[in-house]
Amino acid sequence: MSSRRLLHYDRIEAAGRDASDGYPANEGASPASPWLYVLHGIFGAGRNWRSIASRVVRARPPWGGLLIDLRMHGESQGFEPPHTLDTCAADLEVLAEETALPPAAVLGHSFGGKVALSYLSRAAARDDVPDQLWIMDSTPSARDAVGDAERMLGAVRSLPTRFSSRAEAIDDVKQAGFPERVASWMSANLARSDEGYGWKLDFAALELLLHDFFRSDMWPIVEDPPPGTELHFVKATRSNVMTEGEAERIREIGRTRPVRLHEVEGGHWLNADNPDAVLALLERYLPDF
Repeated sequence: MSSRRLLHYDRIEAAGRDASDGYPANEGASPASPWLYVLHGIFGAGRNWRSIASRVVRARPPWGGLLIDLRMHGESQGFEPPHTLDTCAADLEVLAEETALPPAAVLGHSFGGKVALSYLSRAAARDDVPDQLWIMDSTPSARDAVGDAERMLGAVRSLPTRFSSRAEAIDDVKQAGFPERVASWMSANLARSDEGYGWKLDFAALELLLHDFFRSDMWPIVEDPPPGTELHFVKATRSNVMTEGEAERIREIGRTRPVRLHEVEGGHWLNADNPDAVLALLERYLPDF
């Protein structure tokens, strides 16, 4: 048995397939299904994209989805340093090998978008690339470590390590300047014990991941994607994560490379703001198998 640590994941498959496929009805899709790996943003978890993944596999059989908790997120705790985009991508390779469920496509939101690009860089080196990457409201650019994620790190470090209730934690995060929706979402990272509620995240490790995200320039793989892979960037119209200059750069690359830019109405959390539009894109462009 392998001693390599595996990322936590949830496997999403369409129920109710006809038994003539060789699999009993209501027991999910064929093990030979093409797989969509779904990668969340910083402080998130695979479950953030469960609704969209479930709708995709219903709409586009025989696709299945893997909702993955990236290292030091969700249930994927205890991973050894270094904590970088490259080690996040290497974790995905281990997962694919150990489960025998390699991705035909990878969808990454925000932080997960750059992890997806890092995975593609590694896959190109071993000539085993996915058919598609979906980069959801993320940017290939390196930039200063500023923004809501940095503010959240500072906020949680200023708060108590234990709370009497989840509501107390939510209220404290709100008092630190975040809207209730974000505070409630962040509270999913609390674990209950006899002493109350405490964060189950290693914020020092997450800071290392976040800073590597900010300093990593992924434009080389975008400008010269490996043969056989399409890149689909999705820009949220009410988000400032991708600048108009970056969007135009992607459009220009797309004139000669299999790189597309889609603009979707909504804020950064497209999975919550406009899931129908995200689903429509995936339904239209995911390859047929």
